[in-house]
Amino acid sequence: MSQASKKILFGLSLIILSVLTYILHYYIFKDARDIFFYMVMDIAFLFIQVLLVTLILQQFLEMREKQNRIEKLNTIIGVFFSELGTDLLSYYSDLDPNLGTIKNELLISAQWTDREFLKAMNRLGNYDYKVEPEKLDLERLKQYLREKRDFLLTMMENPNLMEHERFTELLRSVFHLAEELKLRKTITELPCEDCDHIAADINRSYQMLVREWISYMKHLKDNFPYLFSLAMRTNPFDQEASVIVNQGIHPSGLPLSEAYPQSVTALIKPAAGYTKNT
Repeated sequence: MSQASKKILFGLSLIILSVLTYILHYYIFKDARDIFFYMVMDIAFLFIQVLLVTLILQQFLEMREKQNRIEKLNTIIGVFFSELGTDLLSYYSDLDPNLGTIKNELLISAQWTDREFLKAMNRLGNYDYKVEPEKLDLERLKQYLREKRDFLLTMMENPNLMEHERFTELLRSVFHLAEELKLRKTITELPCEDCDHIAADINRSYQMLVREWISYMKHLKDNFPYLFSLAMRTNPFDQEASVIVNQGIHPSGLPLSEAYPQSVTALIKPAAGYTKNT
C-alpha cells in the first residue's frame, strides 16, 4: 500500500469513528438537538483552529527551522575561516598598500556594539580592495589553494549554503581563483596583463572575505564569547595579535577585562593559589 493510500485510509477511519461516536451519543442521550448544536459550534471553531495552526503555529515553526538552518550555516562559515579564510585574509591584507586607512574598522573588540559593526560594514563597503600585483607569490598561493581544493569542493556541495547567497558567491570566487592558478602550467613568467587579471580575481575574493568576516565576527560576539575571544586573538588584520594569553594583557595592550567579555575573562584568569614559576 502506497503512502497516499495509507493517508486516505487513515482519514476515512477518523470520519467513521466520528460518525459512530455521534450515533453512540444519540443512542445514550436521545437528544439530536445537542448533537447538532455542538457540531455547529465545533465547525465554527474549526476556522479559528485553521488560523492558529496554518498562520501562527506554522509561521513559528518555520522561523525556528530557519534559525536552526542559519546556525548550521554559521558553523560551516566558521569552519571555512578556520581552515582557509583567515589565512587568505592575512595574506591579502599584507599585500594591501592602503590597509592603514581602514585598519581601525578591522580591529574588533568586545566593546563593539551593533552600531560599531554597522559603521564598519558601511565604511568597508566603500573601500577599494586592491593588492599589489608585483608582490604576489602566485606559486605559493597556487600550492596553498591546490591543497584546499577538496575542502572547497566539499563546502560547495553543502545544500545548506543555498540559504546564504553571499557566502556561496565568496566560495565561488575563491574556487575560481584556484582554477585560474591551477590551469596555468607556468606561474613564474606571466605577462603583466595576466598578473593584473589574477590580481583582479584576488581583489574580488578579498572584498567578499572581509565582508563575510565582519558578519561572522558579529555572530560570534553575540552568541559564542569563547569563540569570539579566539577570533580576536587571531585577527588576520592585527600584526601584533597573538593566540597566547600573557599576564592578563591582550595583544592590543588592553587588560583582558576590557578586551574580552567578562565570562571569557573569568575562564582564563589564574586559579586561586596559582603561583607563576620564576
